[in-house]
Order: sequence, then C-alpha cells, then structure tokens
Amino acid sequence: MPDAHRSRGSRLRRAGEGLVVSLVAAGAFAFTVADAQSGPPQPGAGARAVASGRAVAPMPAARPLRVVIPELHVDAPLTKLRLQDDGRLAAPPEDDDNLAGWWADGPVPGTRGTAIVAGHVDIPDGPAVFYGLGALKPGTTVDITRSDHRTARFTVDSVDVYASDDFPDRKVYGDTGRPELRLITCGGGYDEERGRYKGNVVVTAHLSS
Repeated sequence: MPDAHRSRGSRLRRAGEGLVVSLVAAGAFAFTVADAQSGPPQPGAGARAVASGRAVAPMPAARPLRVVIPELHVDAPLTKLRLQDDGRLAAPPEDDDNLAGWWADGPVPGTRGTAIVAGHVDIPDGPAVFYGLGALKPGTTVDITRSDHRTARFTVDSVDVYASDDFPDRKVYGDTGRPELRLITCGGGYDEERGRYKGNVVVTAHLSS
C-alpha cells in the first residue's frame, strides 16, 4: 500500500477510534479508518436513481452467515454486531479485511423490516470488504446466505452518500413494511483535519427472491 496509507493507519491506531453507527436519535456511521490514496468509489448520479421492483414475502428468521455481492467480487462472513453503551453499533474487528457484520438485535435479513449490514471501507492495512460499495448500481443483487441453507437475494434500489452531520436516520433505518436491507460503509471523502470520513455510503435493497 502507499506510504500515505500506512501513515494514516498509524494515526488511526493511536486514536483508537472505531466504526460505529448510532441507532438512536441523531446518529450515523462514524468511521475512522485508513484511506487509500485515490479513495474508494463514490455513488454517481445514476446510482441515486431508484430501481423499481416489488419485494417478495418475508422469509422465516435464520441466522445470516455470509454476504455475497457478485458485482464487487465480495464473499464475506458475517459477525454479530451489538449496540455499545452509548447507543452506537460496535464495529467489526479491524484485523480482517474480509469481514462484515449484521445488527443482531435488529431484523434478520430476509424477514420483515430493515436489516443492517455494516463493513469497513478500509482498515489500517488497506482496502476492506466494502471498499467498492459506492460503485454499485440499482438492479444489481446482494445475497445473504443463511443457516437454514436458504439464500435471501436482495435487489439494489439505490446507492446514496450522506454527510455524517445530516444523516437521515428514519430514511435509512425505518421500517418500510417489507423485507429490506441496508449495506453501510464510510464515504463522502476523507477529512484530513478530523482524521475520518465525512459521511457514509448507504445501499438500499429489497428482498426479491
């Protein structure tokens, strides 16, 4: 990785801050992670157009095991994430670049409600599991393999980037009455002064098969 990347990673380790998301009143993912020199891809205008499509009937609950995004060549195990005392979601460990996490106290992917899957865009050593998330387009698919040997397939409706200080909690986390999925990572450019990303990339998808 470029020397600049290693340098920023060193500052991260000294800071000791993690990837978090508030699931209470005014919060969003607040990633503090290393940034590649060129930066991760960000959603373009076309990615913000919402794809049409009906969600299928909810599936019974079963533990999600992996997230698979063929378009990005992502195939990663899922670990449970829980809320910290401050109401934020704990981050996946930063020592594995191919690991994502799901909010274990929220809806299970495939069941009714909005399931949350989070992953680092990068870690101190380089790009991580959701580095390419901002490059997804509406109509692409995301698979969640489950412990019941079934796969919940979601179709992407939109890909957006939101500033941390203007994060639309209800839009992102709210229950729409159907099975949906949110994939979340950091984005919106890197703030050198604050040593963190300025916002979050959010993929909105519905259960399609």
